Amino acid sequence: MYSLLLAIIYVAFISLGLPDSLVGAGWPVMHQDLDVPVAYAGIITMIIAGGTIFSSLASERVTRRFGAGVVTAVSVGMTAAALVGFSTSGSFWMLCLWAIPYGLGAGAVDAALNNYVAVHYAARHMNWLHACWGLGASISPFVMSFALSSGLGWSSAYLIIGLIQVVLTFVLLIGIPLWGKVNPIVPSEPADASDGAHEDGDEPPGPRSAHVPLAQALRIPGVRLILTAFFAYCALESTAILWASTYLVSDRGVAPATAAAFASLFLLGITAGRFLAGFVADRIGDRQMIRGGFATVGVGVVMLALPLETDVLALVGLVVAGLGCAPIYPAIIHSTPVNFGRRNSQAIIGIQMAAAYTGSTLVPPLFGAISTGTGMWIFPVFLGALVALGLLMSERLNQLVASRARVRQLDQR
Repeated sequence: MYSLLLAIIYVAFISLGLPDSLVGAGWPVMHQDLDVPVAYAGIITMIIAGGTIFSSLASERVTRRFGAGVVTAVSVGMTAAALVGFSTSGSFWMLCLWAIPYGLGAGAVDAALNNYVAVHYAARHMNWLHACWGLGASISPFVMSFALSSGLGWSSAYLIIGLIQVVLTFVLLIGIPLWGKVNPIVPSEPADASDGAHEDGDEPPGPRSAHVPLAQALRIPGVRLILTAFFAYCALESTAILWASTYLVSDRGVAPATAAAFASLFLLGITAGRFLAGFVADRIGDRQMIRGGFATVGVGVVMLALPLETDVLALVGLVVAGLGCAPIYPAIIHSTPVNFGRRNSQAIIGIQMAAAYTGSTLVPPLFGAISTGTGMWIFPVFLGALVALGLLMSERLNQLVASRARVRQLDQR
């Protein structure tokens, strides 16, 4: 049961990444066919992000009532319906309409799956699963490219990915009974004792678990620290993805084709780094993975910023930054039940997903506005500030959790 369900979850993570690159890959053609300005892509992504943030915040209540298996199946079904709807859309307002269930489904399944894996599986699987997300996100541009080059049109790409999601929905529906047959793992690090996490830490989240309201979850000491760290990381990742190529071309004079290739290597570095991190995550631990990840990104950012005549170091620095990013997201998620207790983990992971999408949605355009006034030279400085913020907040959380563990040990004596 353990292995079979794990295989289903791996496929679900690939499916989760499949639609994420479709809008960007197809928009140069889509906006012409729909006769709308190119900037309207931002409207679509903002609607999707809004739905994702809302469903992430609501995921704790929904998952506790219906279970992770049902939520995952229904959410993937919603994204499948939305993608098929995209393929039939002949006007921009229809895309906006279908973007609503797309976002709602994506946020709910993301939070439910991440919490389930954090509670039931080892750290290596969290890294490999998020690498599978990167694999899915890397596949969809090729699907769009095939559809466009073969004359099928952008709508066919959405239909293909949508039908894949439909098949996966049926697989998830059949596999719903498996979700309750995998026992939670035993945390290797002490859980946070606040708000019942210590007393109820061994209780796996499920339909009969008590609901943890949003306000209560935010009051747990340390939650705001990890939310800020997660916000900073996701802002860093999305800003680098969007603006790295522009920085290399406009500020460093790199050829556009070379810049685009190395910008894509940043994403490949994240995906490959997560596969590699899976082999050492259980031995090193989540906290060291987060610390080492931020430090490695910092090294890459410094390499990117050094004003040398050659651009080789800057290009390599971008790849190093991608490798450093790799373990941070999975490790933050996987450490949540350990830091705050399994009773609280679903609620906190839902808030973390909301913080992640907020950072990845708002900060890249914020950097665009800032760089308009200052110039693109500020790109590595901006990334460096996000690295420092994420590392500082995560280290403060580590100190808080360690101090509570020492207090509990003294009380037990």
